[in-house]
Amino acid sequence: MNPTDYFDEFAKRYTRYKGGSWCYEDGCVYRGLIHLFEATGDARWKAHLHRLADPQIAPDGALSGYDPHEYNIDHILAGRSLFALAKEADDPRYRLAADRLAGQLQSHPRIAAGNYWHKKRYPHQVWLDGLYMGLPFQIEYGKSTGRAGLIADALQQFSTAMALTATSGGLYVHGYDDSRQQRWADPATGQSPAVWARAVGWLAMALVDSLVMLPADEATASLRQRTGRLLTEITSRQVTSTGLWLQVLDAPDLEGNYEESSASAMFAYALMRAARHGLLEPDRTEASAAAGRQALDALQNTRIVADVEGITRFTTIVHVAGLGGFEGNYRDGSPGYYLTEPVVADDAKGVGPLMMAYAESLMAAS
Repeated sequence: MNPTDYFDEFAKRYTRYKGGSWCYEDGCVYRGLIHLFEATGDARWKAHLHRLADPQIAPDGALSGYDPHEYNIDHILAGRSLFALAKEADDPRYRLAADRLAGQLQSHPRIAAGNYWHKKRYPHQVWLDGLYMGLPFQIEYGKSTGRAGLIADALQQFSTAMALTATSGGLYVHGYDDSRQQRWADPATGQSPAVWARAVGWLAMALVDSLVMLPADEATASLRQRTGRLLTEITSRQVTSTGLWLQVLDAPDLEGNYEESSASAMFAYALMRAARHGLLEPDRTEASAAAGRQALDALQNTRIVADVEGITRFTTIVHVAGLGGFEGNYRDGSPGYYLTEPVVADDAKGVGPLMMAYAESLMAAS
């Protein structure tokens, strides 16, 4: 099936991830639909976005099921769709909703070094996932409201989080515990034990999306250099014959390690987008774009398949992974742990990035 047809069928049958409550999983699909619209100009992608998002946003900007005092950084991601919705509709509710999300960030708890806690129920912790969930929204909101301090704060949070999670191999671990109280945290560094591919995927997308919105000046120079180094390292970890990436990125010899689709889509998107926007050194641009295209081709050719009922699905997506206690289990963050989580099809965390990567390939070709 042509990827465009698959995305259209997926969007038609998609039901909001958490029963209609405002959540980051829906936000992944919303980002994908926005990118498809930007790449093609096809109104059906905006129609899908309105059908899914509009019922979640009340006239006063209240968001379905959203409680800012949960201090859950995940809830911010879907707010990026509000800027795209506001561009085409003279409807104040989109701006009011964005103001509500920005209000959460204004009082969101932080570690001593200034980074947002991942969630109130994960106190003193910074996860790479959360950088994608919160910081690009903060930058876009800061730009739209003329609040330069929000942009500077987001850039500082990127810098600090990367310093706290960096490995000697040029990658970044999933999480950091400032309190050193979690069993998964190294008592000396506070770092979690392994490099989970999707966590690095969230980071790569967050960096690229943020830098695309900002000028190439002194304020962003250091982050651009770090982003270039990370994308180069990601390309070097493309070690399988298919051109996809392993679930545990720093353990290629780990028994049972597998090529995971959502992270591969995220990397494909980040590499192609960075190349198209000139975020890389000239001698790295084509290699990064080629690595992204190779991964996208592999995903399209091997992971979009019909199930036993004849419904086309995007397969081999790890459902979820995290750190610490969750639903009666303790996730210790070890390399082996990441191989125990269920692998599913058509999850929003994979399909949204695949939409984005495919849209990016169209824009690069135009």
